[in-house]
Amino acid sequence: MSIFHESVLYKEVLEGLNVKPGEIYVDATLGGGGHAKGILDLGGKVIGIDTDPDAINFVKKTIKSKDLSLEEGNFAELDAILKRHNISKVSGVLFDLGASSYQLSKEERGFSFRASAPLDMRMNPEQTVTAADLVNGLNEGELYELFTKLGEERNARRIARAVVRSRLKERIKTTLQLASIIEASVGRSKQKIHPATRVFLALRVAVNDELNNLKKVLPKAERLLKHKGRLAVISFHSLEDRIVKNFIKESKQLLEVNEKPIVPTREELEKNIRARSAKLRIAEKIGNPAHESFKEKYRRKKEEICF
Repeated sequence: MSIFHESVLYKEVLEGLNVKPGEIYVDATLGGGGHAKGILDLGGKVIGIDTDPDAINFVKKTIKSKDLSLEEGNFAELDAILKRHNISKVSGVLFDLGASSYQLSKEERGFSFRASAPLDMRMNPEQTVTAADLVNGLNEGELYELFTKLGEERNARRIARAVVRSRLKERIKTTLQLASIIEASVGRSKQKIHPATRVFLALRVAVNDELNNLKKVLPKAERLLKHKGRLAVISFHSLEDRIVKNFIKESKQLLEVNEKPIVPTREELEKNIRARSAKLRIAEKIGNPAHESFKEKYRRKKEEICF
Protein backbone atom coordinates (compact mmCIF):
# COMPACT_ATOMS: atom_id res chain seq x y z
CA MET A 1 0.00 0.00 0.00
CA SER A 2 3.00 2.35 -0.07
CA ILE A 3 1.71 3.69 -3.40
CA PHE A 4 -0.83 5.65 -1.32
CA HIS A 5 2.00 8.04 -0.35
CA GLU A 6 2.31 9.74 -3.76
CA SER A 7 0.80 13.12 -2.90
CA VAL A 8 0.61 15.41 -5.92
CA LEU A 9 1.80 19.03 -5.56
CA TYR A 10 2.57 18.35 -1.90
CA LYS A 11 4.69 21.43 -1.16
CA GLU A 12 2.47 23.73 -3.21
CA VAL A 13 -0.69 22.56 -1.40
CA LEU A 14 0.79 23.15 2.06
CA GLU A 15 2.04 26.59 1.08
CA GLY A 16 -1.27 27.42 -0.56
CA LEU A 17 -3.33 26.43 2.47
CA ASN A 18 -1.18 28.76 4.61
CA VAL A 19 -1.35 26.28 7.51
CA LYS A 20 -1.40 27.79 11.00
CA PRO A 21 -0.87 25.81 14.23
CA GLY A 22 -4.05 24.91 16.08
CA GLU A 23 -6.34 25.72 13.16
CA ILE A 24 -8.70 23.15 11.61
CA TYR A 25 -8.32 21.94 8.00
CA VAL A 26 -10.35 19.47 5.97
CA ASP A 27 -8.65 16.99 3.67
CA ALA A 28 -11.80 16.02 1.79
CA THR A 29 -10.04 13.41 -0.37
CA LEU A 30 -7.78 11.73 2.15
CA GLY A 31 -6.22 9.00 0.02
CA GLY A 32 -3.05 7.83 1.75
CA GLY A 33 -2.99 10.87 4.02
CA GLY A 34 0.10 12.51 2.52
CA HIS A 35 -1.34 16.02 2.47
CA ALA A 36 -3.05 15.47 5.84
CA LYS A 37 0.27 14.38 7.39
CA GLY A 38 1.89 17.54 6.05
CA ILE A 39 -0.80 19.71 7.66
CA LEU A 40 -0.40 17.85 10.97
CA ASP A 41 3.39 18.29 10.85
CA LEU A 42 2.85 22.05 10.54
CA GLY A 43 0.67 22.05 13.67
CA GLY A 44 -2.74 22.02 12.05
CA LYS A 45 -5.71 19.83 13.01
CA VAL A 46 -7.25 17.68 10.26
CA ILE A 47 -10.64 16.20 9.46
CA GLY A 48 -9.87 13.53 6.85
CA ILE A 49 -12.68 12.33 4.57
CA ASP A 50 -12.67 9.54 2.01
CA THR A 51 -15.38 7.44 0.40
CA ASP A 52 -12.95 4.51 0.01
CA PRO A 53 -12.73 2.35 3.17
CA ASP A 54 -9.25 1.18 2.09
CA ALA A 55 -7.98 4.75 2.40
CA ILE A 56 -9.50 5.22 5.85
CA ASN A 57 -8.06 1.92 7.11
CA PHE A 58 -4.62 2.70 5.67
CA VAL A 59 -4.43 6.11 7.34
CA LYS A 60 -5.66 4.67 10.66
CA LYS A 61 -2.64 2.35 10.64
CA THR A 62 -0.03 4.80 9.40
CA ILE A 63 -0.84 8.18 10.99
CA LYS A 64 -1.21 8.33 14.75
CA SER A 65 -2.26 11.78 15.91
CA LYS A 66 -4.78 13.16 18.37
CA ASP A 67 -5.30 16.03 15.92
CA LEU A 68 -6.55 13.76 13.14
CA SER A 69 -10.20 12.71 12.85
CA LEU A 70 -11.27 10.32 10.09
CA GLU A 71 -14.64 10.08 8.36
CA GLU A 72 -15.64 7.50 5.76
CA GLY A 73 -18.08 9.22 3.45
CA ASN A 74 -18.61 11.31 0.33
CA PHE A 75 -17.18 14.82 0.44
CA ALA A 76 -20.47 16.11 -0.98
CA GLU A 77 -21.75 15.71 2.60
CA LEU A 78 -19.02 18.00 3.95
CA ASP A 79 -21.41 20.19 5.94
CA ALA A 80 -23.10 17.23 7.64
CA ILE A 81 -19.74 15.63 8.46
CA LEU A 82 -18.42 18.79 10.12
CA LYS A 83 -21.70 19.26 11.98
CA ARG A 84 -21.17 15.84 13.59
CA HIS A 85 -17.86 17.19 14.90
CA ASN A 86 -19.53 20.41 16.11
CA ILE A 87 -17.38 22.42 13.70
CA SER A 88 -18.93 25.47 12.02
CA LYS A 89 -15.85 27.07 10.44
CA VAL A 90 -12.47 25.83 9.20
CA SER A 91 -9.29 27.50 8.00
CA GLY A 92 -8.84 25.42 4.88
CA VAL A 93 -10.41 22.77 2.66
CA LEU A 94 -8.45 20.57 0.24
CA PHE A 95 -9.78 18.49 -2.65
CA ASP A 96 -7.41 16.19 -4.57
CA LEU A 97 -9.84 15.00 -7.21
CA GLY A 98 -10.01 11.81 -9.26
CA ALA A 99 -8.88 8.27 -8.52
CA SER A 100 -5.88 7.71 -6.27
CA SER A 101 -2.69 5.96 -7.36
CA TYR A 102 -3.73 3.11 -5.07
CA GLN A 103 -7.13 2.71 -6.74
CA LEU A 104 -5.56 2.80 -10.19
CA SER A 105 -2.96 0.19 -9.20
CA LYS A 106 -5.42 -2.28 -7.62
CA GLU A 107 -6.42 -4.39 -10.62
CA GLU A 108 -9.56 -5.76 -8.98
CA ARG A 109 -11.00 -2.23 -8.64
CA GLY A 110 -11.30 -2.00 -12.43
CA PHE A 111 -10.05 1.55 -12.92
CA SER A 112 -7.23 0.64 -15.29
CA PHE A 113 -6.93 -1.37 -18.50
CA ARG A 114 -3.33 -2.43 -17.87
CA ALA A 115 -4.56 -5.86 -16.78
CA SER A 116 -7.78 -7.85 -17.07
CA ALA A 117 -10.12 -7.04 -14.18
CA PRO A 118 -13.85 -6.70 -13.49
CA LEU A 119 -15.23 -3.52 -15.07
CA ASP A 120 -16.02 -1.90 -11.72
CA MET A 121 -14.62 1.63 -11.06
CA ARG A 122 -16.51 2.27 -7.82
CA MET A 123 -14.55 4.39 -5.36
CA ASN A 124 -16.93 3.21 -2.67
CA PRO A 125 -17.39 -0.58 -3.05
CA GLU A 126 -20.85 -0.30 -1.46
CA GLN A 127 -22.24 1.66 -4.41
CA THR A 128 -24.64 -0.37 -6.53
CA VAL A 129 -23.86 0.78 -10.10
CA THR A 130 -20.61 -0.33 -11.75
CA ALA A 131 -18.97 0.61 -15.05
CA ALA A 132 -20.10 -2.76 -16.44
CA ASP A 133 -23.71 -1.82 -15.69
CA LEU A 134 -23.36 1.36 -17.75
CA VAL A 135 -21.48 -0.25 -20.63
CA ASN A 136 -24.01 -3.06 -20.94
CA GLY A 137 -27.15 -1.13 -20.02
CA LEU A 138 -27.07 2.23 -21.82
CA ASN A 139 -28.21 2.48 -25.40
CA GLU A 140 -25.97 3.74 -28.20
CA GLY A 141 -27.15 7.33 -27.91
CA GLU A 142 -26.65 7.39 -24.15
CA LEU A 143 -23.17 5.90 -24.46
CA TYR A 144 -22.30 8.49 -27.12
CA GLU A 145 -23.47 11.30 -24.85
CA LEU A 146 -21.57 9.90 -21.85
CA PHE A 147 -18.29 9.48 -23.78
CA THR A 148 -18.66 12.94 -25.34
CA LYS A 149 -19.67 14.97 -22.31
CA LEU A 150 -17.64 13.29 -19.58
CA GLY A 151 -14.67 12.04 -21.61
CA GLU A 152 -14.51 14.65 -24.38
CA GLU A 153 -13.92 11.69 -26.71
CA ARG A 154 -13.85 12.69 -30.39
CA ASN A 155 -14.60 9.14 -31.57
CA ALA A 156 -17.53 8.70 -29.20
CA ARG A 157 -20.03 7.75 -31.91
CA ARG A 158 -17.84 5.03 -33.38
CA ILE A 159 -16.93 3.64 -29.96
CA ALA A 160 -20.55 3.61 -28.74
CA ARG A 161 -21.59 1.72 -31.86
CA ALA A 162 -18.77 -0.81 -31.41
CA VAL A 163 -19.69 -1.37 -27.75
CA VAL A 164 -23.34 -2.06 -28.60
CA ARG A 165 -22.40 -4.49 -31.38
CA SER A 166 -19.91 -6.35 -29.18
CA ARG A 167 -22.27 -6.81 -26.26
CA LEU A 168 -24.84 -8.47 -28.55
CA LYS A 169 -22.41 -11.39 -28.74
CA GLU A 170 -21.47 -11.43 -25.05
CA ARG A 171 -21.68 -9.20 -21.98
CA ILE A 172 -18.68 -6.88 -21.58
CA LYS A 173 -17.32 -7.83 -18.16
CA THR A 174 -13.65 -6.87 -18.00
CA THR A 175 -11.43 -3.85 -18.50
CA LEU A 176 -9.39 -5.52 -21.22
CA GLN A 177 -12.53 -6.54 -23.10
CA LEU A 178 -13.67 -2.95 -23.28
CA ALA A 179 -10.20 -1.58 -24.06
CA SER A 180 -9.84 -4.08 -26.92
CA ILE A 181 -13.24 -3.14 -28.36
CA ILE A 182 -12.29 0.54 -28.30
CA GLU A 183 -8.87 -0.04 -29.85
CA ALA A 184 -10.34 -2.22 -32.60
CA SER A 185 -12.94 0.44 -33.43
CA VAL A 186 -10.62 3.47 -33.67
CA GLY A 187 -7.11 1.99 -33.96
CA ARG A 188 -3.95 3.22 -32.29
CA SER A 189 -2.85 6.75 -33.04
CA LYS A 190 0.61 8.26 -32.74
CA GLN A 191 -0.44 9.84 -29.45
CA LYS A 192 1.04 8.41 -26.27
CA ILE A 193 -2.28 7.82 -24.55
CA HIS A 194 -4.25 4.63 -25.15
CA PRO A 195 -7.44 5.14 -27.22
CA ALA A 196 -9.51 3.82 -24.29
CA THR A 197 -8.25 6.47 -21.85
CA ARG A 198 -11.04 9.03 -22.28
CA VAL A 199 -13.79 6.42 -22.27
CA PHE A 200 -12.47 4.95 -19.02
CA LEU A 201 -12.35 8.46 -17.56
CA ALA A 202 -15.95 9.10 -18.61
CA LEU A 203 -17.15 5.85 -17.06
CA ARG A 204 -15.32 6.49 -13.78
CA VAL A 205 -16.72 10.02 -13.53
CA ALA A 206 -20.24 8.74 -14.24
CA VAL A 207 -20.09 5.76 -11.85
CA ASN A 208 -18.95 7.98 -8.97
CA ASP A 209 -21.01 11.05 -9.98
CA GLU A 210 -17.82 13.05 -9.60
CA LEU A 211 -18.78 16.28 -11.34
CA ASN A 212 -22.15 16.64 -9.59
CA ASN A 213 -20.52 15.95 -6.23
CA LEU A 214 -17.92 18.64 -6.96
CA LYS A 215 -20.63 21.15 -7.90
CA LYS A 216 -22.51 20.33 -4.68
CA VAL A 217 -19.53 20.63 -2.34
CA LEU A 218 -17.85 23.84 -3.54
CA PRO A 219 -20.57 26.18 -2.17
CA LYS A 220 -20.50 24.23 1.10
CA ALA A 221 -16.73 24.60 1.36
CA GLU A 222 -17.03 28.33 0.70
CA ARG A 223 -19.61 28.75 3.49
CA LEU A 224 -17.55 26.72 5.95
CA LEU A 225 -14.34 28.70 5.44
CA LYS A 226 -13.34 31.36 7.94
CA HIS A 227 -12.39 34.86 6.81
CA LYS A 228 -9.05 34.46 4.99
CA GLY A 229 -9.51 30.69 4.98
CA ARG A 230 -8.17 28.88 1.92
CA LEU A 231 -9.75 26.54 -0.64
CA ALA A 232 -7.28 24.31 -2.52
CA VAL A 233 -8.39 22.08 -5.40
CA ILE A 234 -6.24 19.74 -7.48
CA SER A 235 -7.94 18.66 -10.68
CA PHE A 236 -6.76 16.25 -13.37
CA HIS A 237 -8.94 17.03 -16.37
CA SER A 238 -10.53 20.05 -17.99
CA LEU A 239 -14.12 19.35 -16.88
CA GLU A 240 -13.16 19.43 -13.19
CA ASP A 241 -10.88 22.43 -13.60
CA ARG A 242 -13.55 24.38 -15.49
CA ILE A 243 -16.06 23.83 -12.67
CA VAL A 244 -13.57 25.04 -10.06
CA LYS A 245 -12.37 27.98 -12.16
CA ASN A 246 -15.90 29.21 -12.87
CA PHE A 247 -17.03 28.73 -9.28
CA ILE A 248 -14.19 30.89 -7.95
CA LYS A 249 -14.71 33.47 -10.68
CA GLU A 250 -18.44 33.78 -9.98
CA SER A 251 -18.08 33.72 -6.19
CA LYS A 252 -18.52 37.03 -4.37
CA GLN A 253 -16.34 35.86 -1.48
CA LEU A 254 -13.47 33.88 -3.00
CA LEU A 255 -10.43 35.44 -4.60
CA GLU A 256 -7.99 33.25 -6.52
CA VAL A 257 -4.54 33.52 -4.93
CA ASN A 258 -2.66 32.68 -8.13
CA GLU A 259 -3.43 34.22 -11.50
CA LYS A 260 -2.95 30.86 -13.21
CA PRO A 261 -3.31 27.31 -11.85
CA ILE A 262 -0.18 25.81 -10.32
CA VAL A 263 1.24 22.83 -12.21
CA PRO A 264 3.90 20.27 -11.19
CA THR A 265 7.58 20.99 -11.60
CA ARG A 266 9.73 18.95 -13.97
CA GLU A 267 11.29 17.27 -10.92
CA GLU A 268 7.91 16.11 -9.64
CA LEU A 269 6.88 14.82 -13.04
CA GLU A 270 10.03 12.72 -13.20
CA LYS A 271 9.14 11.12 -9.86
CA ASN A 272 5.37 10.81 -10.22
CA ILE A 273 3.79 10.39 -13.66
CA ARG A 274 0.28 10.71 -12.12
CA ALA A 275 1.01 14.42 -11.62
CA ARG A 276 1.33 15.12 -15.35
CA SER A 277 -2.14 16.62 -15.82
CA ALA A 278 -2.57 18.09 -12.32
CA LYS A 279 -3.68 21.69 -11.83
CA LEU A 280 -3.93 23.35 -8.43
CA ARG A 281 -6.19 26.32 -7.83
CA ILE A 282 -6.10 28.16 -4.51
CA ALA A 283 -8.64 30.74 -3.41
CA GLU A 284 -8.97 32.82 -0.25
CA LYS A 285 -12.21 33.84 1.40
CA ILE A 286 -12.11 37.61 1.53
CA GLY A 287 -15.09 38.34 3.72
CA ASN A 288 -18.84 38.69 3.65
CA PRO A 289 -19.44 41.41 1.05
CA ALA A 290 -22.57 43.53 1.10
CA HIS A 291 -22.52 44.00 -2.67
CA GLU A 292 -20.91 42.60 -5.80
CA SER A 293 -18.23 45.30 -6.14
CA PHE A 294 -16.55 44.20 -2.90
CA LYS A 295 -14.54 41.47 -4.61
CA GLU A 296 -13.36 43.79 -7.40
CA LYS A 297 -12.30 46.47 -4.89
CA TYR A 298 -10.40 43.84 -2.90
CA ARG A 299 -8.69 42.62 -6.07
CA ARG A 300 -7.61 46.15 -7.05
CA LYS A 301 -6.29 46.81 -3.55
CA LYS A 302 -4.26 43.60 -3.67
CA GLU A 303 -2.85 44.53 -7.11
CA GLU A 304 -1.85 47.98 -5.81
CA ILE A 305 -0.02 46.39 -2.84
CA CYS A 306 1.75 43.88 -5.11
CA PHE A 307 2.76 46.69 -7.50
